[in-house]
Amino acid sequence: MYSAAFADRTHAGQLLARKLMHYCGRPDVIVLGLPRGGVVVAFEVAKALGAPLEVFVVRKLGVPGQEELAMGAIASGGVRVLNDDVVRFLGISPEIIDAVTEKEARELQRREALYRGERPFPELKGRTVIIVDDGLATGATMRAAVAAVRAMGPARVVVAVPTASIQACQSLAQEADEVISVITPEPFYGVGLWYAEFPQTSDEEVRRLLREARSFAGAEGEKP
Repeated sequence: MYSAAFADRTHAGQLLARKLMHYCGRPDVIVLGLPRGGVVVAFEVAKALGAPLEVFVVRKLGVPGQEELAMGAIASGGVRVLNDDVVRFLGISPEIIDAVTEKEARELQRREALYRGERPFPELKGRTVIIVDDGLATGATMRAAVAAVRAMGPARVVVAVPTASIQACQSLAQEADEVISVITPEPFYGVGLWYAEFPQTSDEEVRRLLREARSFAGAEGEKP
């Protein structure tokens, strides 16, 4: 019988921050939260580390008719990562993949405008980038985020989550410089299972947390 490890995303972020304290106070560090739920976790991490927080938009590419099953993901910067095993097993055509990608790209652009407004995305070149989500199941969304961030020339990419499957951690360890998870339960089942409360995070909460984070980490996540 399982028991929830985290009261909610705020609690999870506080526990995750304890595992990242070796990055505390470093001027090269920036925290990127994946919306929506990951931003709540990332806020607590950024606050504990004294680091700037920014949102990094990634959209899952769901299989038509089975939208919860990820066949890949897209991220800011035009990066698309596909789950080749899912695509091959289900025989998904390139036309279907492109149609789903186009739809999710529109939502990605909408969210970027909503969360960031006119603020430019901060410079990542030469920085230590900590990418935070509320959990990893397949890891497809995080893989897209890591690939997109890598294209921006950071010195180090760290993946940090409260809970993850062992398989996702192993996969991401080949692509990120460091993967940190508070718990890696086996069997994993799903991200929400390990939270006592796991409500949907609203766009307004994401915007509020980003505004509040700018007050404790300098203007708009700019490098000191």
